[in-house]
Amino acid sequence: MVVELENLTRPPTEGASVGFGKRIGDGTAEAVERLATTATARSIAASIADIDRVTIKIEEGTYGTCDSCGNPIPTERLEARPTSTHCVDCAGSVTPPP
Repeated sequence: MVVELENLTRPPTEGASVGFGKRIGDGTAEAVERLATTATARSIAASIADIDRVTIKIEEGTYGTCDSCGNPIPTERLEARPTSTHCVDCAGSVTPPP
């Protein structure tokens, strides 16, 4: 699966001419599809990273504890978003990865 994600997020090969033109055509459709595919792949990669982090926290016995402040993450938050690694207060100040 990681190889598939790498393939989806890899930039176009040098010399590839996929871009937006003045008229809707094959190039535009390909560019839009590429943007959508890349966004989807990044979202999947982020979800996998979240699951990996929670798996480590479970193994360490720290699941349910905020990575930033060390306070417990409310049960309601974990029920709504099981991959949460930050309490609500800290989640607002965490900068997401690019």
